[in-house]
Amino acid sequence: MPTTIQLSDETKALIGTFGTKEDTYEDILKRMYRLAVKEQLREFLMSSENTISLGEARRRLAKRWPK
Repeated sequence: MPTTIQLSDETKALIGTFGTKEDTYEDILKRMYRLAVKEQLREFLMSSENTISLGEARRRLAKRWPK
């Protein structure tokens, strides 16, 4: 069921710049959503949060399981 959302003229114009004359606003918004999901996944996979360097991992390994 279609719905209506309120947008300013400025926001509508900005969204329109992502499409072509053949695209509906729904087409544009779905494409923007897919791109945003891909970007979130990329940021998650490439994040260095809660990681350690390879050198630090080797140091910890050597300390835990000495030869």
